[in-house]
Amino acid sequence: MSRLVGNPAPYFKASALVNGAEKTISLDDYKGKWKVLFFYPLDFTFVCPTELVAYSEAADKFKAMNCELIACSVDSFFSHLAWTKQPRNDGGLGEVKYPIIADLDKKVARDYEVLVNDGVALRGLFIIDDNNVVQHSTINNLSVGRNVEETLRLVEAYQYTAKSGEVCPANWKKGADTMKPDTAGSKAWFKKNA
Repeated sequence: MSRLVGNPAPYFKASALVNGAEKTISLDDYKGKWKVLFFYPLDFTFVCPTELVAYSEAADKFKAMNCELIACSVDSFFSHLAWTKQPRNDGGLGEVKYPIIADLDKKVARDYEVLVNDGVALRGLFIIDDNNVVQHSTINNLSVGRNVEETLRLVEAYQYTAKSGEVCPANWKKGADTMKPDTAGSKAWFKKNA
């Protein structure tokens, strides 16, 4: 596997479900914005709707941070559309506030190195900055969903470090102390926080 973190995000241009309609979207559509691109295995499955609904419910929090959400699976646009028509209390999605890429040829999943046995995508999540550089990636196996609050925290932390030049210690949250990335700066942080 090649290393994606710290490198330009693989370009994509694909059909997607956007506000109930089919639209072609690309990485270029998000210039100047932060992105969270997340993959999930398949429509109409078990853990997947819990994630897609949770991210949809948090979409406004991401937008407030100049960050757009984009989901992707190897299903078709029509499958995505049907899933949004199924009620949430029956395992469906209802309205989703971000695009869902229809990656039928599996190119996007392959380019982001989350495709398993040429079948489905693992639960890959990529935080891509406003210059299209991958700042973070995590890949979960199929059986465990992701934590939306942790994704929000990570976006906020990466945005803070990009702006300030400082670094964020473990469990950092907005408003907490950061440190300068040098010996004196780290010692000052440890003196105050250890």
